[in-house]
Amino acid sequence: MTEIIIREAVTADIPNLHRLIESAYRGEASRAGWTTEADLLGGQRTDPDDLAGILADPAQALLTAWRGDELVGCVLIADRGEGTGYFGMLSVSPTLQGGGMGRRLVEAAHGALAGRFGAHRVRISVFPQRETLIAWYRRLGYEATGETLPFPYDDPRLGLPLRDDLHFIVMERALA
Repeated sequence: MTEIIIREAVTADIPNLHRLIESAYRGEASRAGWTTEADLLGGQRTDPDDLAGILADPAQALLTAWRGDELVGCVLIADRGEGTGYFGMLSVSPTLQGGGMGRRLVEAAHGALAGRFGAHRVRISVFPQRETLIAWYRRLGYEATGETLPFPYDDPRLGLPLRDDLHFIVMERALA
């Protein structure tokens, strides 16, 4: 098996990032993996302009996982201030999900959040309907904070809701 290289994304990666993220979250292709949101949202998960904005922001970055020339995973990291980091948009090629790549990317995100932003804790936000995903995050040491965040129903750039009960729960864990 070809070695996996994890590195920070650059602007030239945007087309590959966009394809990967969409395939992991939306449409029929996403159903090949277990992280699909296709039953919750239609439309897009992100767009090239959003990805370019992330790469241009010094308080954010996208870490990418490559197997040779193939982008197989990515994760967004962000500084939320006061020692708090955030990660999101965790994406693994649907046919490779369940093989440990997501865990590797989360570990890389934890290291980058601590090293780059000085974070000593990390937060994530998850749809409560994603019970299997929440259980996976619990196994990684995350606990629900009791906080919730609204879903931005008025922003079609983040997806077209298929339900009227969408929101996020906030989970958190300490970083070593």
